[in-house]
Amino acid sequence: MSELEKIVKSISEKLGVELTYYAENTRPKNAPVCDRQFEGVADDGAYTYFRFLYKSVGYVGVLSGATAAEKNYAMLLPSYIEDFTEKEAELSKTDYLKRILLGECSSMGIYKYAMKYSVRNTPCFAIALRIPKLMKEALGVLEQYGGNSLDTAVQVSDEHCVLVKFVVGEEENEYRSSVDYAEFLTQSLREELGIEARAGVGQTVRELKDISSSYLGAENALRYADVFEIKGSVHSYREFLLVKMLEGIPESKLAEYLAELTDERCKEIFEDEEMLNTAEAFLQSSLNVSETSRNLYMHRNTLLYRLDKIEKATGLNIRSFSDAVSFRVLTVLYRLLGKLQ
Repeated sequence: MSELEKIVKSISEKLGVELTYYAENTRPKNAPVCDRQFEGVADDGAYTYFRFLYKSVGYVGVLSGATAAEKNYAMLLPSYIEDFTEKEAELSKTDYLKRILLGECSSMGIYKYAMKYSVRNTPCFAIALRIPKLMKEALGVLEQYGGNSLDTAVQVSDEHCVLVKFVVGEEENEYRSSVDYAEFLTQSLREELGIEARAGVGQTVRELKDISSSYLGAENALRYADVFEIKGSVHSYREFLLVKMLEGIPESKLAEYLAELTDERCKEIFEDEEMLNTAEAFLQSSLNVSETSRNLYMHRNTLLYRLDKIEKATGLNIRSFSDAVSFRVLTVLYRLLGKLQ
């Protein structure tokens, strides 16, 4: 008998109910199956169905009966099963927080963590870090340079970890932004351990129950930085809001948009990495010619020549803000399609 089978059997005996289950997206022969998609709780007149997670796998619980009593049980059992699992596993603080970050913990489980470790109603954000070596030592540095005792570093894979940063009292003003704090951490890892870490910064959320969305934003920032070959050690989810919006559009529609907005001369620019890198540096320098020249170690006239070439090919003068925005959209479309194909 599996661990989940033992849990379900124990619940059935304690509550005096007939409870079975099956994995989502399967049709077992030995259990009733709900024939429609649903969220939360559903019934078919004879059975009540509810969804729950067990060790990161989605299941559908099935209670015999469809009265108010079964529906009440169905509302409570997902948290009960998770609570049962947590007690059996005796999770450490970091393992518990890891489950919360990965969205594997019920609202009741998150509430219990927040109460146990005194982080209820405390704003927080996630910093996802890619650590190429010395992970154990890196986790120690992250804990050491945490701004308060609530901050917790969690390893999620061989080369990835997360720092959950809780914003407490005056600490809100210690750094100008969450990105500044991430810069401080990567610099500390470089100076202390010689590690060139990369960090993605998620949005600040009002309380721990929403930290998984901040972690997702931080992970996406790292992923997009890789996809679009963006330089730098720290990236924020805010940098890639446009990419995220476009990524949700079907690939065929993206290709249609790109075809409508470009021609062969445009493609020559987009297929020239040197030109694209020059344009990207210009955009990141706030359309400042002198600053871009310095950053690229490029003569001003060479830079102006390339900007003119881009304008002739695309019809967009990226020294103008509105044209620069249009060019950025086209660049994202082109690179996103290239990575999807």
